[in-house]
Amino acid sequence: MQEAIPATEEEEGSLPPIPGKRYFTISEVSQLCDVKNHVLRYWEQEFPQLKPVKRRGNRRYYMRQDVLTIRQIRSLLYEQGYTIPGARARLSGEEESQDASQFRQLVKQMKAELDDVLDVLKSR
Repeated sequence: MQEAIPATEEEEGSLPPIPGKRYFTISEVSQLCDVKNHVLRYWEQEFPQLKPVKRRGNRRYYMRQDVLTIRQIRSLLYEQGYTIPGARARLSGEEESQDASQFRQLVKQMKAELDDVLDVLKSR
């Protein structure tokens, strides 16, 4: 689960929470990250951090770590104005600081999921 820079509150609010699944199809990742399928396939060529599992018929299956990385790439390119080479360098150069930002992302995700569970329990 690698994410070099935490997204701001505003950016995180615009993207849907990541469901608690092990694998995601390219269409699901496209919706979760607000990026078109062809862009995801291009980013796989440009960013060595993106390595979705390929199975039957060369179908891509992304893991949660990949979704977080894609959200980070999206933020670097679309919100922060990095070029692809700049974003690639930024991602590869900050692996040591990733643990803290990953932890914050995971805590935020878990909190959202627990809030959903609490709402379900309260409605009973």
